[in-house]
Amino acid sequence: MSKNLTKREEDYSKWYNELVVKADLAENSGVRGCMVIKPYGYAIWEKMQAELDRMFKETGHSNAYFPLFVPKSMFEAEEKNAEGFAKECAIVTHYRLKNDPDKPGKLMVDPNAKLEEELIVRPTSEAIIWSTYKNWVQSYRDLPLLINQWANVVRWEMRTRLFLRTAEFLWQEGHTAHATKVEAIEESEKMMNVYADFVENFMAIPVVRGLKTETERFAGAEETYCIEALMQDGKALQAGTSHFLGQNFAKAFDVKFANAEGKQEYVWGTSWGVSTRLMGALVMTHSDDNGLVLPPNLAPIQVVIVPIFKTDEELEKISEVVEGLVSRFKKLKISVKFDNRTTQKPGFKFAEWELKGVPVRIAVGPKDIENGTFEVARRDTLSKELISKEVIVEHIYDLLETIQNDLFNKALNYRDTHITEVNNFDEFKDILENKAGFVSAHWDGTPETEEKIKDLTKATIRCIPLDRVEEEGKCILTGTKSVGRVLFAKAY
Repeated sequence: MSKNLTKREEDYSKWYNELVVKADLAENSGVRGCMVIKPYGYAIWEKMQAELDRMFKETGHSNAYFPLFVPKSMFEAEEKNAEGFAKECAIVTHYRLKNDPDKPGKLMVDPNAKLEEELIVRPTSEAIIWSTYKNWVQSYRDLPLLINQWANVVRWEMRTRLFLRTAEFLWQEGHTAHATKVEAIEESEKMMNVYADFVENFMAIPVVRGLKTETERFAGAEETYCIEALMQDGKALQAGTSHFLGQNFAKAFDVKFANAEGKQEYVWGTSWGVSTRLMGALVMTHSDDNGLVLPPNLAPIQVVIVPIFKTDEELEKISEVVEGLVSRFKKLKISVKFDNRTTQKPGFKFAEWELKGVPVRIAVGPKDIENGTFEVARRDTLSKELISKEVIVEHIYDLLETIQNDLFNKALNYRDTHITEVNNFDEFKDILENKAGFVSAHWDGTPETEEKIKDLTKATIRCIPLDRVEEEGKCILTGTKSVGRVLFAKAY
């Protein structure tokens, strides 16, 4: 099997796009800016969904589903949110087509089927959900309301890229209502930490927890918590956000509750979400010039077994041995595939599963059966070793954990060696151009300076790290007083 992948060093963007398509994760569709997620890619997304869904339920959340369409007047109710998403909205104006009398076989919009009120195709669901919460919340006994939905949303992006930026994408969005400000802030922080836990322990990607600046905040939020990751090309990627909404949406949709003293108060809200963009992060963080590298915790197939044979008799003997092995793996909840296709040679299979990022490959031929050994190959390091049949299952069980940890540590080392402190604008530009990664620098706290730095360098403030040390300094651009460093980077 010929992979013919562009080298990462030659063209990182082209390498990424080719890899997503050739590894059978996704492809462009007949709809501009929208993708088809193929079975192998969707299998990874399903594993992500399953783990996140478990974590949400463990923290007390329940799933629900809300409409795809939002009446325009409802969407406009929270002004900042509406304004923030206005340029990305798709709008439904009519509800029927009819035959075009001038063009036989073609359809046209029926001018008599104009909607009384236009419908927005949801770019996010705050409006429809908060209008619903008005009917669900009357008393403090109804709180907290902890709801999540798995859904698709539409944001009319002009420049798209598979998984990273598409006009329609899959995500989850949590929307919660609380009796107090303290509870809502605690929820926002808790969900940021749930995301960080998932991304680090399942995706094997280290993240920086932080706050967005006012300019970068979610439209309609009082505070946006985020987790930021670093890709292998030194660009940052926002891996998840959690928003403290204050009482903005409660006031816009008149969501009140009677407190213990019987007084009416507005509830406090949060919203939080991650999307199929995480698939892009997974590909870009670990993969190499040979294809995908998947962390075992999210790999649809953790172990693939490839038989080496010349005759049907040899395949039969190998199959008998492998059958027992597969059964033992499954008891340990290790997902395994026996690739016994007779239509492809072993070399083709090796290349295919390498491209698809299966963490461990076992090769077994007649000599291996004679010797009581298996050849075990790691996808992450491309190293091979012979392992005795007596310890093969235990060895693979431990090896999967080792690979998971090694992938995280490799990404952590890259991230940590690509956080660079600078103290003036020349150093700042030099690092962005020649090293990339996160640049830790002083900023005077004004949106004007933030915007000017972005215009001059294309770097944005990714976050104000939650663990930053308060220290006096001078803004790298204006020289005015700063109370601490923030992380800048060029980003996806």
